[in-house]
Amino acid sequence: MAYVIGVDVGGTFTDAVLDDGTGDAAGTVLAAKSPSTPPDYSRGVLDVLGLLAEQLGRPLPEMLADTHHIAHGTTSSLNALVMGNVPPVGFLTTKGHRDSIFIMNVEGRYLGRSPHELQHVLGQTKDHALLPKRHALEVTERIDRDGTVVVGLDEQEARAAIRSLVADGVSAIAVSLLWSFRNPVHERRLRELIAEEAPDLFVALSSEVSPRIREFARNATTIMSTQIGPGLRDYLGTLESALREKGLTGPLLVMQSNGGAVAAKEAPAAAISTVGSVLTGGVVGSVALGRQLGHRNIISTDVGGTTFLAGLVVDGEPVRDTTTVINHHPINVPTLRVDAIGSGGGAIAWLDAGGNLRIGPRSAQAVPGPACYGAGGTEPTNTDANLVLGILPEKGLLGGRKPLSLELARQAIDTQIAKPLGLSVEEAAAAIYTVQNAQTGDLLRKTVVESGHDPRNFVLYAFGGAGPAHCAGYAAEVGCETVVVPLGPVASAFSAFGLASSDIVLAAELSDPTVVPFDPQRAERNFAELEQQVRAGLERQGLAFEKVELHREIDMRYSMQLAEVTAPVAGGPLGMPEIEEAAAAFEKRYAELYGKDAGFREAGIQAITFRVRAVGVLPFSPELPEVPAATGEATPFTTRPVCLDAATGFVDTPVYDYRELRAGHVLAGPAIVEVPTTTVVVPGGTTGTVDHLGNLTIRRTA
Repeated sequence: MAYVIGVDVGGTFTDAVLDDGTGDAAGTVLAAKSPSTPPDYSRGVLDVLGLLAEQLGRPLPEMLADTHHIAHGTTSSLNALVMGNVPPVGFLTTKGHRDSIFIMNVEGRYLGRSPHELQHVLGQTKDHALLPKRHALEVTERIDRDGTVVVGLDEQEARAAIRSLVADGVSAIAVSLLWSFRNPVHERRLRELIAEEAPDLFVALSSEVSPRIREFARNATTIMSTQIGPGLRDYLGTLESALREKGLTGPLLVMQSNGGAVAAKEAPAAAISTVGSVLTGGVVGSVALGRQLGHRNIISTDVGGTTFLAGLVVDGEPVRDTTTVINHHPINVPTLRVDAIGSGGGAIAWLDAGGNLRIGPRSAQAVPGPACYGAGGTEPTNTDANLVLGILPEKGLLGGRKPLSLELARQAIDTQIAKPLGLSVEEAAAAIYTVQNAQTGDLLRKTVVESGHDPRNFVLYAFGGAGPAHCAGYAAEVGCETVVVPLGPVASAFSAFGLASSDIVLAAELSDPTVVPFDPQRAERNFAELEQQVRAGLERQGLAFEKVELHREIDMRYSMQLAEVTAPVAGGPLGMPEIEEAAAAFEKRYAELYGKDAGFREAGIQAITFRVRAVGVLPFSPELPEVPAATGEATPFTTRPVCLDAATGFVDTPVYDYRELRAGHVLAGPAIVEVPTTTVVVPGGTTGTVDHLGNLTIRRTA
């Protein structure tokens, strides 16, 4: 027996999925959910692994001893950056260029801001600097754009700067020098000098973290990676030590933003690559389930306790991005594209200055949690509204292990929403439910339509603790007619299923600006160097792969434009036909994103960044097992008043126990399906059908 385990640590709950390693639909898949335990999230990981062991009927050490690997997604890095909960770090850069991180290339005024904020130009500021100026120091050196050393590194001056930073109490140093991605010799020497002055200090080099052109983005990426590197190192070290003590012999892997995992010991060196690890797990899981169900175009939606996440799978492959934005700073991280808003089950409902009902982005999180948890929370949330509306059972969540208080939920909504708006508690709860569906629908419209796609050509997957309660509503907002709620053994732990399904993925990139058509040998040299890097990285993972896949790509743009689009490049020896084929792929994708005839080939095309993505395919690929076929009609175990529409009010609604449903059962809406870890809403005018894997497919009938 060789188990594969995925663990998804969210802000509210920690989920885990175990596959028995058989890799087929007849195997065993188990799931568990436990409250997260901030600030020490490792305790929650051990708690949820203990629940898996209980289901297996084995002691935890025995289960871990028989585990091939654990794939872990963590919010710790992203949460630390978003909340500014990071230690002081130092920054070394080329003399004359320190202020680039404070000027922010103008981008700092608008990146990551909402359309409403962008309309108020005078209200925008650049007061979100990554570090104080006294921690940003310069060193004398200069390398030109061709990688030639123009001015050598002044080592005496550099040592003085390092000593100054160490004396000021920094816990790590980020090094980002001009044109270092063309020649990293000075950055590497600075790391040696730092090691001589402060051997235990964490150091990150831009030539390793982000060897990409554009000074501000490269600096910001390196600094942020340095800010979270020490914390990630300590957290993973503590977690891995605890797992080893409990009997784990296989590797602990950490999910990255690019949709693949990496060994825990490798993750801190490129800590910034883990910032979207939990966000991408659901998309990877959607790809895996899509293979079983024959779906190639999927909208992946995950509604957890804190956030609403949306990603895309097009023609069987997740949509990727080369950059992301965190705290108004551009971050150079190859990533699966996942859009997010603070609109999860624990998102707080509130009234703005104009008396308008708003949901999120603040969340009650695991502590104190929604008001109905009875743990000290007093602000109303989506969860409180769903309890008042009858969507959630009064017996509570997690099969009754998490009791809920209807009285506390009503009190929170009445005090802060209903009375100020002159509504009844039930009307206010219905308004919260409606606004939640509308704003999540808005995000889906942005995710799908702005990527050049029609939502009607996609199947929507909905998971997370709160996703199944809202999915039919937000799918209708964008005209998506088929919704799949992955249930079976994974239910709301679907992101953890995605983590367990992930392979090892490494990416290496290098900016080398040139004009199309360019010398194929130049491109071949770049790709050969990058392929050597990723192959060496795969060897360091300490895992045996079924096969290794290498994918080449180039970020291109039209001359005099900033919008870069990634184009795939054929493997094998490159010639002019392959270069032209890549340019044609760039123009096709550019037209899809920005409109037909938006491109202008006569302006010229530039190749900016060369990239290689390596996939080490693991021998275990979890699949959901099949469920027994139905022998009769589905029978509800009870009915209760449920309000899904303020105009209709409360309607006596049949409630089904998911454990009693079988493949082929059809539920006519309105209906509620209770699962130990989530609740599914089948609205009126729709039907829910249980498929051969136990998933519930909701389709509109009216």
